[in-house]
Amino acid sequence: MKFFEIIRTANHNLFRNKVRTGLTMLAIFVGSFTIILNVAINAGVNGFIDEQLNIVGGEDYIIITKGVSMHDAAMSMYGSANIEGADVEEYREEQNFDYMTPKDLEEIKKVEGIKPESVSERNTGVKLEYIRKNETGAKRFVAGYVGAMLPGNIRVPVTAGEIAKSNATENIITLMPKYAQALGYKNDADIIGEIVILGARDPMTQEFYEYEAKVVGVEASGVIAANGHLLNQSLVDKISYDINDKYITEVGRDVIGAAQASFDTERFSEAEIKANLEKAGYSGMVTSDFVGEIKSFFDVILVVFSIFGGIALLAAAIGIVNTLYMSVEERTREIGLDKALGMSSGRVFAEFAAEAILLGFWGSIVGVGIAMLLGNGVNQIVHAPGGFLEVFPTFELFKFTFGNIIPIVIVVMMIAFIAGTLPAIKAARKNPIDALRYE
Repeated sequence: MKFFEIIRTANHNLFRNKVRTGLTMLAIFVGSFTIILNVAINAGVNGFIDEQLNIVGGEDYIIITKGVSMHDAAMSMYGSANIEGADVEEYREEQNFDYMTPKDLEEIKKVEGIKPESVSERNTGVKLEYIRKNETGAKRFVAGYVGAMLPGNIRVPVTAGEIAKSNATENIITLMPKYAQALGYKNDADIIGEIVILGARDPMTQEFYEYEAKVVGVEASGVIAANGHLLNQSLVDKISYDINDKYITEVGRDVIGAAQASFDTERFSEAEIKANLEKAGYSGMVTSDFVGEIKSFFDVILVVFSIFGGIALLAAAIGIVNTLYMSVEERTREIGLDKALGMSSGRVFAEFAAEAILLGFWGSIVGVGIAMLLGNGVNQIVHAPGGFLEVFPTFELFKFTFGNIIPIVIVVMMIAFIAGTLPAIKAARKNPIDALRYE
């Protein structure tokens, strides 16, 4: 019997007793429904976390300090009480923060694995006073800190346009969320290509400096800020000089708190690149050092929920065994007649095994289908006006992909096949003479 004939016959036999089959499929549905929702939440949460981590720094981004570790550097600069999770520590002279100079940047470029062209001084940006439309007398809005895009494989999500390229020659800006509407535009797309005015104040003379910048993009809302509005590096340098650097001595301008760079992730792991830096007298901190534990926390929570789905699938497997055993008993005389007419034991086994697999297939398909309808519906609701995820347009609470749906369906079908193996073997081993005498 050909493959599709076996499937057709098994499907027909499966629904002879619709109530019993339906109840068994219901148990499979509950298990697959629970697991796919957990997997979808896991994909959605981790996807959003990954997106936010890319704002802090991509997988190849590294912050570099001289001598002491990044932990000790933070202790020296901010004090232990200000570092989350840290205890107040006794002062150690060797812990004193060691500043770098441009010469150190050149040394860092020589470290194996570091991409020389990416090495630069790490700064927190410069402070603007306001931003306004390019119109006389236009209303001004608080702008805060601005900076240029960091080096490395960093991706900042946008709702319109693109991220301002740090090496651009013209003055450009990617705005933070909500500024397009505040400046009088209906939506984020409408402000792309428009000119805005940035205002900065000289701290010594209180004089205002204004700079024109073309809007090339608008950032999406997230839980991690992308260093404020993003500008091209030359504009950041110009503003920094006007309001700060011109008052610093030449010696002071050579003082560097930390450096930043990207590294070759194909040739070096995070641990290896840190070891290379330590040999040269420097310390490094990568993205996973910042928030790696956040993902681990969510993973543990979702594993616990998935266990409940697994328990439901175990109950479903027991139901499959019961359903097929009952089917074998009810069809004993039919099996005997088929074998007497020449049907092989292998063919009998294949039919009952196919019934088990189909139970898993239909139950998981229904579970996945309803889970997707519910999940996508919830996604629409939570992102609608007034929804609790309205401010995070790129956060999919439930994220369904072929990569997380198909494996679940296959696993459920395998569980169903294993559960149906014993009844299928029992059917295949029946003696046709005894089966025909069965009452």
